[in-house]
Amino acid sequence: MNAPKRHPRIIVGVDGSDSSISALRVARVMAEPLSATVEAWACWDVPAGYGVYLAVGIEGFKYAAEQVLQQALADAFGELPSFVHPRLVRGKPGPVLIDASRNASLLIVGRRGHGSFVPGSVSSACVSRAHCPVLVVHAPEADDEAPDQGAQVGAAVAP
Repeated sequence: MNAPKRHPRIIVGVDGSDSSISALRVARVMAEPLSATVEAWACWDVPAGYGVYLAVGIEGFKYAAEQVLQQALADAFGELPSFVHPRLVRGKPGPVLIDASRNASLLIVGRRGHGSFVPGSVSSACVSRAHCPVLVVHAPEADDEAPDQGAQVGAAVAP
């Protein structure tokens, strides 16, 4: 009996940084010829030391992440392609994306993002621990004429 053909799935870590917007654009270019779906994942969590927010409510953190995700999608694509699906996930980006890589064909992340104490720590963690190939995308240079053409691939790693 033949196993069902698995539809390619590309997961992109999105935090609103220029490199994550470039990662979305690279995912689109890669997904179209493969007939792959792209999942744009924005991770959010309550920052350490903010225990009082657990009692008051955490909706503000989730709302902020949702706004960042929607803006990044608008900046990357304008109109959202039908094969791109936004996903808002609670948790720290590194562990969440590494876990998600178990069921992905490819994980794409930006080289440097927002909100990380150590620049590149999420991409470094994903490269070293993901369960699928990882593509790290650099943001385009400021003087590039076409930002969607200026993305540079920083690393491609197959586990």
